[in-house]
Amino acid sequence: MLLTQSTTQFHEFEPKLIEDIEKTGAMKKLEPGEELMRPGMYVRSIPIILSGSLKIMRQDEDGKETFLYFLTKGDTCAMSLTCCTANRPSTVRAVAEEPTELILVPVEKLDYWMSLYPSWKAFVFQAYQRRFDDMLEAVDSLAFRKMDERLWRLLKKKAGLQEKRYVYSTHQELADELNTSREVVTRLLKKLEGLGRIKTHRNRIELMTK
Repeated sequence: MLLTQSTTQFHEFEPKLIEDIEKTGAMKKLEPGEELMRPGMYVRSIPIILSGSLKIMRQDEDGKETFLYFLTKGDTCAMSLTCCTANRPSTVRAVAEEPTELILVPVEKLDYWMSLYPSWKAFVFQAYQRRFDDMLEAVDSLAFRKMDERLWRLLKKKAGLQEKRYVYSTHQELADELNTSREVVTRLLKKLEGLGRIKTHRNRIELMTK
């Protein structure tokens, strides 16, 4: 299974833990734009990303969304861990940014493996720490950065997911992720292009600088 092959991400897992994950977990594939989690949904399993990426979005009372962070290969979602342990519905939306494969671990294994496998306990705590850092970055971005800076950082994150210079997102998708209008995104993309930082093509955006 892919978990066994992903030695870079999971090399610290005990062989018996990897065996247990592969035995009890359920494989799932998502296409770009397909949801894994949405607000109000009760989470019954813990996702571990094997390939691809998920973007985590926060939704307000009016249904408007704001991008929080990406989950990539080797990650799990701290939000899902919290929902599982507290039996609370999700407050975020998790959607595939690209073709994504993951394994879903039954929620009842969370505490059991915490006491049984030191590497699983470390994995869970590290997930909480990384997502806490991501949340701080998201708050800082909303509070202190101008929209053009936020757009540029989002483009770099998207390009970095596949280690390529191209971003395949529409102006409306970027606007939704930044909780702004398509017109604002279009204007700011033209500004970035004028500065030589990007080049727009049909259905894609090319980053010219890092």
